[in-house]
Amino acid sequence: MRYLILIASLFLFSSLQAQKDPVAKAILDQIGVKVKEAKGILVSIQLISKNNKGKALGTKLINLKMKGDKYLLQQGAMEIVCDGANIYNFDGANSISKSSVAESDQTLSPQKLLSGNYDKDFNFKLLSQDGGKATIELSPIDKRKNFQKVTLVVDKAKSALSNATILDKSNNITDVKVVSINYAAPLADKLFLFNRAKYPKNVEIFD
Repeated sequence: MRYLILIASLFLFSSLQAQKDPVAKAILDQIGVKVKEAKGILVSIQLISKNNKGKALGTKLINLKMKGDKYLLQQGAMEIVCDGANIYNFDGANSISKSSVAESDQTLSPQKLLSGNYDKDFNFKLLSQDGGKATIELSPIDKRKNFQKVTLVVDKAKSALSNATILDKSNNITDVKVVSINYAAPLADKLFLFNRAKYPKNVEIFD
């Protein structure tokens, strides 16, 4: 798992093939505009993992900082930093894996989940609208991708993601709850630069 936000999966959604729901698109586009206009984004996220029988397997609290195409994701000692070109994934103990952003195209990055810019990667449809909330279902256009179904709950008044559910190949589920989000966070550029000196000397880097 390259991102703590990511869970991979594959499902067959014939009803979604080549489908771009215009109502869903309008809602997602509003999120995208808000993210693009933000100078810095600070998000607190709760992840609850469940097996294919619905049994809860654990909860993780994640802090995510985003600025343009860069991000820093932290969960306990584990950390993932992206400088816009490369991704460095520290396992919290003794290794760091390095990959390019292009190599991670098969995964669901924080930007893809939060930005609302789903046109290139997903088909989508509006499932419901109720009380200021909209529920939208996404499926990847490229079935080789590691994930297959994402259900988003959007706060339309705030033009922000509220919740998401990601289904993996084994029908395991990750529930993603956005606890808080700040679109005007003052984030220094150096936060998103990989700094080898901040990690223990015995940590190995795998490219």
